[in-house]
Amino acid sequence: QVQLVESGGGLVQAGGSLRSSCPASGSIRDINAMRWVRRAPGKQRELVTHLTRGGLTNNADSLRSRFTISTDNTNYTRYLQMNSLKPEDTAVYYCTAENDYEQNYWGQGTQVTVSS
Repeated sequence: QVQLVESGGGLVQAGGSLRSSCPASGSIRDINAMRWVRRAPGKQRELVTHLTRGGLTNNADSLRSRFTISTDNTNYTRYLQMNSLKPEDTAVYYCTAENDYEQNYWGQGTQVTVSS
């Protein structure tokens, strides 16, 4: 079992920045990838960024220049840094983890709201 408890997000004006954090606990040695996904009202879920155990990252093309994932291995926390935010970035952002057994775990989600 893996537990993910997200924090961060919030309300920001267009052009601003936010950072969300996602500390993992439990069977963290089995985690081989962590992702941030988002779901905007009335839209399908969208991959934001992806980080593998080996350190490879993959961001959605449209977000690559503004959103970055980073890691603090001392406490197994992943961070999503969101810069130059736009109103269309408004969504609930979820941290997810996949382990070596292809099991997926989700955080509770955090709301990001960008005002124009």
